[in-house]
Amino acid sequence: MSFELIKKVGEQQKKHAVVDVRSGDTVRVHQKIKEENKERVQVFEGVVIRVDRKASHTARITVRKVASGVGVEKSFLLHSPLVEKIEIVRRSKVRRNYLTYLRQRSGKSARLKGVDFDRKAVNDVPEVSAEADKLAEEVAELEQPAEASTEETKEAETPAAE
Repeated sequence: MSFELIKKVGEQQKKHAVVDVRSGDTVRVHQKIKEENKERVQVFEGVVIRVDRKASHTARITVRKVASGVGVEKSFLLHSPLVEKIEIVRRSKVRRNYLTYLRQRSGKSARLKGVDFDRKAVNDVPEVSAEADKLAEEVAELEQPAEASTEETKEAETPAAE
């Protein structure tokens, strides 16, 4: 029973649409950062070296970039409310899911061969908010009783017509 409850809560937290991110993609992750009473969006651009539990609500990607000659890696939960948007900048051909070998490489040896892809089609994710879902459910509930009341009026009119 507790497993079902955990699964239900996880499904509620899950985003409806997420970009199809793969290992080897160069991505731009837009993340909300809270500092004191301010909130801003920080962009982290790098290569996806790992994708974990892609179908789960705990799906995670690890992104690596080299900043000032130092390798920096960050993990992002795809369904986190702090991750605003993920853009795929470039897609590369890789034969592994975990590209941890890139940690030991730098310069030309760290290059990945690019693949042509439709950037606009991949990055277009329909944004559906929780408020929109609630409104759609309320509208559906309002429409169902209205249809039932029209059927009752038709039934009421038929005996009167005879």
